[in-house]
Amino acid sequence: MTVKTIDPNGHTWEEVRETLLTPEERAASSLRVAMMVELIKARAEQGISQKKLEELSGVSQPVIARMEKGHTSPQLDTFLKVLAPLGKTLYIGDIPSEALIDPEE
Repeated sequence: MTVKTIDPNGHTWEEVRETLLTPEERAASSLRVAMMVELIKARAEQGISQKKLEELSGVSQPVIARMEKGHTSPQLDTFLKVLAPLGKTLYIGDIPSEALIDPEE
C-alpha cells in the first residue's frame, strides 16, 4: 500500500495526526474508527443492508449511515440497538499496556 501525502510539505496523515491531536484524542479517534469498521464488517458479512438493519434495530437508516461514516457519535443505547441484530455487543476489558497513555507525558 502506498502512503499518500496530504499537504504540500509531503506529510502523511499519520504525521499530521501526531502533531494536531493529543494522545488521548488519538486513542479516542482510533477507538471510533475500530467500532465503525467492526459495524460495517459485521453487516457486510451477514449481507444485511442498512435499510434491513433499520428494520431489525429500530434505528433509522440515515443514522446508521452516519455512524458508519463516522459523522456522528451515537449514544451507547443506539449503538447497542444496532449491534444486537448483528449478534454483536460491546466488551469492556483491560487495555493492553502498550495502548495505555502515560498522564505524565
